[in-house]
Amino acid sequence: MTQKQTLSFQAEVAQLLHLVTHSLYSNKEIFLRELVSNASDACDKLRFEALNDNALYGDQPNLEIRVGFDAEAKTITITDTGIGLSQAEAIANLGTIAKSGTREFMQKLSGDQKQDAQLIGQFGVGFYSAFIVADKVTVESRRAGLPAEEGVRWVSTGTGDFEVEAITRAERGTSVTLHLREDAAEFLSAWRLKAIVAKYSDHISLPILMKKEDGDEWERVNQASALWTRPKKDITDEQYREFYKAISHDWEAPLAWSHNRVEGATDYTQLLFLPAKAPLDIWNRDKAAGVKLYVKRVFIMDDAQALLPTYLRFVRGVIDSADLPLNVSRELLQESRDVKAIREGSAKRVLAMLEDLAKDEDQSKYDAFYAEFGAVLKEGLGEDFGNQERIAKLLRFASTQSDAVNVSLADYKARMKEGQAAIYYITGDTAAAARNSPQLEIFRKKGIEVLFMTDRVDEWALSHLNEFDGTPLQSVARGQVDLGQLQDEAEKKAAEEAAETFKPLLEKLKAALKDKAQDVRVTTRLVDSPACLVVGEDAMSLQLARILKQAGQKAPEVKPILEVNASHALVKKLESDTAHFDDLAHILFDQALLAEGGLPEDPAAYVKRVNALLA
Repeated sequence: MTQKQTLSFQAEVAQLLHLVTHSLYSNKEIFLRELVSNASDACDKLRFEALNDNALYGDQPNLEIRVGFDAEAKTITITDTGIGLSQAEAIANLGTIAKSGTREFMQKLSGDQKQDAQLIGQFGVGFYSAFIVADKVTVESRRAGLPAEEGVRWVSTGTGDFEVEAITRAERGTSVTLHLREDAAEFLSAWRLKAIVAKYSDHISLPILMKKEDGDEWERVNQASALWTRPKKDITDEQYREFYKAISHDWEAPLAWSHNRVEGATDYTQLLFLPAKAPLDIWNRDKAAGVKLYVKRVFIMDDAQALLPTYLRFVRGVIDSADLPLNVSRELLQESRDVKAIREGSAKRVLAMLEDLAKDEDQSKYDAFYAEFGAVLKEGLGEDFGNQERIAKLLRFASTQSDAVNVSLADYKARMKEGQAAIYYITGDTAAAARNSPQLEIFRKKGIEVLFMTDRVDEWALSHLNEFDGTPLQSVARGQVDLGQLQDEAEKKAAEEAAETFKPLLEKLKAALKDKAQDVRVTTRLVDSPACLVVGEDAMSLQLARILKQAGQKAPEVKPILEVNASHALVKKLESDTAHFDDLAHILFDQALLAEGGLPEDPAAYVKRVNALLA
């Protein structure tokens, strides 16, 4: 048997534990919900592993959770007969908080207790809620399949270190003992603990047992019927909210949910929730994320990714199938026709939930959803062609007519000018960069609305959406600007004459910028600026090329087209100042690149040229 070891928590955890210990949570009773939920998960995991190895049950066939307390010792103990922990797992799982990013979490803390309490729920740190009420926590456990001598005891006072030692433990599973602080004595009461279990954990499908007050006999204190199997009319909104919090370990109520029994070629029940807040690792597409899968009420796996498309990875909930085999594996899930039917049905159900939110007179809930998950939803344009039109209707943008991100494509189309043939948009690294782009000048002059696409996913997503409701989408920074009926004949004629008059100058500019620009031409889109950069109709945009390079991916070299404003004083100066022509040409190009959101290839050379002209 190994000696007792004293180990340190992961970096910054001591600070996080300090916040928890000093009542970061406004509702202390939450600790019991989290610990019971963890115990339930441990039993579910054993049931799943035992499908392939029934010997894991040993001489303990029952899966259950027991909640006990000792008023004299001032302790509460939550015991389960689940999968248990080995010594290595205790060190790894109990010594590390917020695997998704403790540092990022600490940076997000605001000092507002209520706000921070909601934030901490995004990090899966439910176990540490024990320190809300306890000044010392003892965990004793033995993993299923290991001998009694390979039990483990983990002890911490929540001050930065924890102790681990090997023990002999006859029972499989885990016991978590909380040594309560003086201000938590209210929980040393059978009726108080039963009330908390009834409030938060009644839906858990395993029996939760407590001792009868008049003896040593244990009795069940929860209904132990899976909530999703009950008729909707028998479930209150508060029960739905508490069920969501229990399965997602989120501290904030969901925005919406959908509970349905689907019958047909494939029979299944779905209970799906839209969270209010995105986890910090929402952009990690490789992270396991998805709903819990049950087969005939038997837990099979967490994060069943195959049951929802990747762009809906923020959805939480439960799907219980009557048709899948009990020993279904992740590999089988990828290939099953039943799973394909469930995935398609669940995607449509989530989109229907979003459509209902979007149609609500009170747009605050949909605005809140879109602020958190709108950019992720856009991935569906390229991943779910069957629902592309529905997804497109759910998108929202800021525009030249609205600073708020609340303009739908349908809204835009409804207020298009007579004779306008396209939905115009511009991409940019930020809303400010897009709003101040010189490429918008002619559109502002004509009063034509332009949508701002400022999410990093926009360039890729829009490459899969060529039109909306029969109207093409057109980038204002791609190809020639043809405003059709919105441009009068006099303007067209003036542009043609300017192009002809400037031919010699354009040729000189092409020669001077041959290594930078694919072409130089007179613009039809500028009013006040001297020049701008655009790309060809089928070329990769400069912004997308930058994003790919920043991500360490290979991107083709994109040579932009320089468009010059023939009426601008700086462009006219090019004709007369032959001595500085080359410098002026490069300054014109680099300034257009800066306005577009890029950086000159040689910043020092750019500064040198500007300084020389200023001097």
